[in-house]
Amino acid sequence: MTDSVAFLCNINKAMKLRGYTLGILSAVSYGLIPIFILPVKQAHFSMDITLFYRFFFSALMVGGYLLYSKESFKVNKKEALILAILGICYALSSEFLFLGYDFLTPGIASTVLFVYPIIVALIMLFFYKEKLTRLSGASLLLAFAGVIVLCLKGNGFEINFAGLGIVMLSSLFYALYMVIVNKSNIKVSGFKLTFYSMLFTSMFFMTKAVAGHESFVIPSASIFINFLIFAFLTTVISSLCLVFAIQYIGSTPVAILGALEPVVAVLISVLMFHEKFTPNLLIGITLILVGVTLNVIGDRKKIGSL
Repeated sequence: MTDSVAFLCNINKAMKLRGYTLGILSAVSYGLIPIFILPVKQAHFSMDITLFYRFFFSALMVGGYLLYSKESFKVNKKEALILAILGICYALSSEFLFLGYDFLTPGIASTVLFVYPIIVALIMLFFYKEKLTRLSGASLLLAFAGVIVLCLKGNGFEINFAGLGIVMLSSLFYALYMVIVNKSNIKVSGFKLTFYSMLFTSMFFMTKAVAGHESFVIPSASIFINFLIFAFLTTVISSLCLVFAIQYIGSTPVAILGALEPVVAVLISVLMFHEKFTPNLLIGITLILVGVTLNVIGDRKKIGSL
């Protein structure tokens, strides 16, 4: 009996470790978005077309894997509805984030996006009665404090509140995406879920582009390659890792690990787009990393005590 408990405990630990690793990969890959989106915005290329190709190419890549693995594309009506809702949530999150880049720096916009773990935790608390442990609560507070510090400039806030509101909407829809993945009990694989989420997301932006009479012509090979790499790194890798991480460790821990997204985005903004690395940036990043570390340590201790 003791050996069975130890065996199950080791399996649980391995699944948790895999979940945390995938959660970190998802956060880091999503944080790479400014590398690809800012050159496109500076070239004044259509954002709807950019986002259409980002998600369309992502759907093709994941769909290619499904064909290779001979997995069925079939879904029932209920699953199709849930997948369509997931696609719309992801599309609106992307839409508002990239709109936010017009008002805020990439580092600040990506940092403000991080309020989604708080939204996830609150949704899980109030609608699903999921208890928030003290360490998880402390990690959320530390991470949120890091966000606040990153928004400080001089003796107080200096931030565009229109941009703040827009990115907050992005956070809300990203949080809803994570909660729906976790609580819908949809019986499809992570690859199939990602394929249909990306497909419905691309259809959202295709509809917008058609309504706006925009051209789908890609003007150069370099932009085409940029779209392919953009789709693979920030969408396919991020989305697949996100889906599997949620299945292994749940919405709240994965959401807190998402604190690494603004850290990566801030570092990219500093190193590539010449955003100033201020003491506030250093303190904010440190608080966020401490918050993430606390959450991981607390969850592993809870498993170890089983």
